Amino acid sequence: MINGEKTRLRAIEREDVPRFVEWLNDPEVAYYLGRLPLLSRADEERWFEETVRDERHRILAIDTQEGAHIGSIGLHNLDWKNSSAELGIMIGDKNYWGQGYGRDAIRSLLGFGFGELNLHRIFLRVYDFNPRAIRCYENVGFQHEGVFREAVYLNSGYHNELVMGILRGEFLALGDGKKPSK
Repeated sequence: MINGEKTRLRAIEREDVPRFVEWLNDPEVAYYLGRLPLLSRADEERWFEETVRDERHRILAIDTQEGAHIGSIGLHNLDWKNSSAELGIMIGDKNYWGQGYGRDAIRSLLGFGFGELNLHRIFLRVYDFNPRAIRCYENVGFQHEGVFREAVYLNSGYHNELVMGILRGEFLALGDGKKPSK
């Protein structure tokens, strides 16, 4: 378990799958993830089985310090040769949006990624129609690296996909580079 100030990151469990299905079928949650809310439980169980066995991914559940499961976060496509990974996050429980839980979970995961996994670079992708997430990533220290112009078609229109990244040295310079408690 990785403890932040507001969150605890833990291994995802099969019991989490129904909440993932509920969240991913919520039109507002799905919109910010750039997907359609058409996910079956069988689809998500198949994803769970494949993901927990795949060494290229480290997916964790996000719980509040009080124990409420509110989302997931992970490092995807771990590239050991180049010491990099892609961050993905979902605060699925909308009751916890805009309260700093995502920022805390990201800081905790960055500490783990740079400290325990010895990564050099962590990047992410975010859609231009998600200013709340963009501000969160900027506040944690991610830098804008590029734009995939009109890369995603959603709700009858094309949108830009932004690429943001943070290097180990940048994270350490922010003073957030302490190893997370376990």
